[in-house]
Amino acid sequence: MSTPALPAAGTVTMFTTTWCGYCRRLKSQMEREGIEFTEVDIERKPDAADYVMLVNGGNQTVPTLLFPDGSAATNPSIAEVRSRLG
Repeated sequence: MSTPALPAAGTVTMFTTTWCGYCRRLKSQMEREGIEFTEVDIERKPDAADYVMLVNGGNQTVPTLLFPDGSAATNPSIAEVRSRLG
């Protein structure tokens, strides 16, 4: 499984599910902060689920964010997202 395409500078790719409360909270915080993101539902895209499992020790833990530098974070705070987008 290859890494998904990297997001554009200043944005993130957010891997989610429809039922994830942590995902909804982080999405609303990023919207409030003006941080652009692309949302990918891992239940609809098996390759995305494979990537999430790759970076989370085999677990489908969401939200998992992919940053422009290729790094990932699982359930980060909005402060961490801001600082990593720098």
